[in-house]
Amino acid sequence: MKLLLFFGFVAVALAEVTRFEGDKVFRLKPSLDAHVTLIKDLAKSIKLDFWSPDSEDLVTIDINVDIHVPARYLDMMYTTLEQGGIVYEILIDDFQSAVDGQADSGASPRAHSYTKYNTWSEIEAWANTIASSNPSLVSSQVIGNTYEGRSMILLKVGKSSTSPKPAIFMDCGIHAREWISPAFCQWFVNEAVTTYGSDSAMTTLLNSMDVYVLPVFNIDGYVYTHTSDRMWRKTRSRNSGSSCIGTDPNRNFDAGWCTIGASSNPCSETFCGSTAESEIESKNVANFIRDNKSTIKAYLTVHSYSQLLLFPYSYTFDLAADHSELLTVAKGASAALTSLHGTRYTSGPGAATIYPAAGGSDDWAYDLGIKYSYTFELRDTGYYGFLLPESQIQPTCEETMLAVNYIAAHVLKNLY
Repeated sequence: MKLLLFFGFVAVALAEVTRFEGDKVFRLKPSLDAHVTLIKDLAKSIKLDFWSPDSEDLVTIDINVDIHVPARYLDMMYTTLEQGGIVYEILIDDFQSAVDGQADSGASPRAHSYTKYNTWSEIEAWANTIASSNPSLVSSQVIGNTYEGRSMILLKVGKSSTSPKPAIFMDCGIHAREWISPAFCQWFVNEAVTTYGSDSAMTTLLNSMDVYVLPVFNIDGYVYTHTSDRMWRKTRSRNSGSSCIGTDPNRNFDAGWCTIGASSNPCSETFCGSTAESEIESKNVANFIRDNKSTIKAYLTVHSYSQLLLFPYSYTFDLAADHSELLTVAKGASAALTSLHGTRYTSGPGAATIYPAAGGSDDWAYDLGIKYSYTFELRDTGYYGFLLPESQIQPTCEETMLAVNYIAAHVLKNLY
């Protein structure tokens, strides 16, 4: 009986969902080097959750710094900001209400929907169904398993062909808490199958090219955000010699690996891993792209938030060899996106546009020879941040489709 009670307690402990009562999200506006130092020192003394930039190491003057602050540290936070003279505003005053308020779409919580944040089990079932229901347009394959043993399902969307077609590779959900990202990958596949044959641009695209879609890259982390901690970012792998879990998969690719804007500390949100491609998820994706690099002409990776369309490089301030073309296409894609709902995006190379960060998948793909390599940072600019309500899924996906279609049309006209 005691043993049963013990296991019962363990089960409850394991199932406990992190609550965020009293937590807030601050936007700091450091204007002096002393402010930057103060923020970095504060982050060393208490556990803060940096939303933008990704860690305290990337804080500089004259950028907005968005930080999720646990309730127990609020007094210290207010005292530090006021004594240091740092300008700030509160973006999210009641964090738990914002978490609870995400599910505002009215969609059934028990069925897959394109306008809600689906669980991994719902996405997995959806991927299998959409492939079996559309055999001439969609096929699925498993490119490997995650650290915790889940199947990494990749969908190939395109009119069946006996000969290889040029392709675009798109992944969503590298960072677990960016829920709007996997929502877009699902939306894209549905748009492709429902508009093929009626929309001329989509029909031309799918007749001429294939689009590989990885609906969720970091599945283990994504599951964890649904079951345990909504704010989890990294993978769920164990790190030798540390009790801290996970690696940032977008610092784990072999592109200037761990040289700048990434951490060698396993407890950091930007931990680069023990080696490049130490994470099985990164390795599975990299292996697939390497194996198919002769046909893959574009690489798109979807993140949130900030409303940005970025391209290489992030690991260096040097401009990419194709900078002018990549910038022209990014600006055209951003303009197409803005035309629908007025959402404004900023375009440019990662390091210069936001901050330097090594080990990113977009830089790695570009250096592999995939010229059209882009990172989307979807809505919003911080009012909701990672807690974008479900009511914004549809407009976000509708406008992002226009940008992706713009890039795809350019790629199709400029095959290399």
